[in-house]
Amino acid sequence: MKKVLSSDGTPIAYERSGNGPPLILVDGALCSRQFGPMPKLAPHLVQHFTVFTYDRRGRGDSGDTAPYAKQREVEDLEALINEAGGSAAVYAISSGAALAIEAACRGLKISKLALYEPPFMVGQTGHRPPPDHQARLASLASSGRRGDAVKFFITKVVGMPAVFGFVMQWMPMWSKLKAVAHTLAYDAAIMGDYSLPTQRAACITVPTLVMGGEKSPAVLRRAVQTVADAIPNAQRQILKGQTHDVKPDVLAPVLVAFLGRAGLPASVLEAA
Repeated sequence: MKKVLSSDGTPIAYERSGNGPPLILVDGALCSRQFGPMPKLAPHLVQHFTVFTYDRRGRGDSGDTAPYAKQREVEDLEALINEAGGSAAVYAISSGAALAIEAACRGLKISKLALYEPPFMVGQTGHRPPPDHQARLASLASSGRRGDAVKFFITKVVGMPAVFGFVMQWMPMWSKLKAVAHTLAYDAAIMGDYSLPTQRAACITVPTLVMGGEKSPAVLRRAVQTVADAIPNAQRQILKGQTHDVKPDVLAPVLVAFLGRAGLPASVLEAA
């Protein structure tokens, strides 16, 4: 584990492995370089890329300088790109994909951008997060009610049935979720009201691939289509049999192919 200083002096912890052109992996909510999809994905990529996994601000071994602002997380990613040599490909999932869209629009030196299911709510007439969800998440975490913050996120923001919040508190991962519960307000700041930032997406000029799972909820599949339509010349891919919890052995060859290092088995993808 190494650390790089962001623009405001916050240390950002990262790990670097593999050989080849640099690729930075950006987590979604509640995940880190030790927990979530990236630790499982990275080993599938290290033969093709120099892979950077990192703890987003406030998570794991990274610092957390107050007050939080979305721009600070963009600067964190920029510091990693500079550490990687000044330019890097970026793969980002869920709310991390929304962060990556913002970073690409702001002109960070991203060579190629791959996004998996940015959770914008497009044409959604059903569930919507409460308008004050960011403030409520911050209040719950700051008052020591980290478990309640996680359950609020799962049920009121994501829209899962209340039983999921109850069941998850008995699972082994619960302590890890609570440890980073205060950063849920950060992801809420990145997502805003969950509407697609069409103008931000339209200013992206780097080659972009937007992916989704064949078995993911309709709202996420709509988001994939709409984001791909909003980013100039973006490609769209739907991965057969996959959900929001995409399997690394299915995702990795898609990333390798898009980033130009290997041929792509046709059986892996369902063409848009």
